[in-house]
Amino acid sequence: MEDMWSVVASERGALADDLAGLDDAAWDTRSLCEKWTVRDAVAHMIATAEMTPPKFAGKMIASGFDFQKMTAREIADKREADPAAELKHLRAVRDRRTGPPGPTTSWLGETIVHAEDVRRPLGLSRTYPMDAVVAVADFYRGSNILIGSKKRIAGVTLKATDTDWSHGTGPAAEGPMLSLLLAMTGRTSALADLAGPGVETLQSQS
Repeated sequence: MEDMWSVVASERGALADDLAGLDDAAWDTRSLCEKWTVRDAVAHMIATAEMTPPKFAGKMIASGFDFQKMTAREIADKREADPAAELKHLRAVRDRRTGPPGPTTSWLGETIVHAEDVRRPLGLSRTYPMDAVVAVADFYRGSNILIGSKKRIAGVTLKATDTDWSHGTGPAAEGPMLSLLLAMTGRTSALADLAGPGVETLQSQS
């Protein structure tokens, strides 16, 4: 991909447009991240967009090097007084090209996966750029950092049914590329979109 940050910006904007049509109560819907509401997930996306490596280091130190504690503090800090203010904040960070330490692909992944964490429980759908979804899947498939994708998909052949992509060895799990990405990042609801004997293995390892 020539410019992942431009895709990040586009996807943040698309999510903001989708959320603009919701009433306030919808923001309290439980996201695919079981401990977060839609509003929490959006606050997390804002926090990630406004993070920088120096800020990240300082906040980790202040949180006693407890990543989950730091994340909870950031969500609480970025939750605005009401959904309208939070939506405005999301639009304000649309074009930011900052984030915690890590490759740009990881922040592209955060944007796509967390957007689905929000959209799916709300019954919203989005067709993401396929090259972006593939790039993120190629990144996550070899990483156990934080998300544990490499371990989760071990011993399974993942095969996309809507693009020419596959990975792994063992019993197959086939389905849409986006659903494969969500499954490898621990979103078990996406397993319902997949077929094949490998789905049971993915379920047991999620």
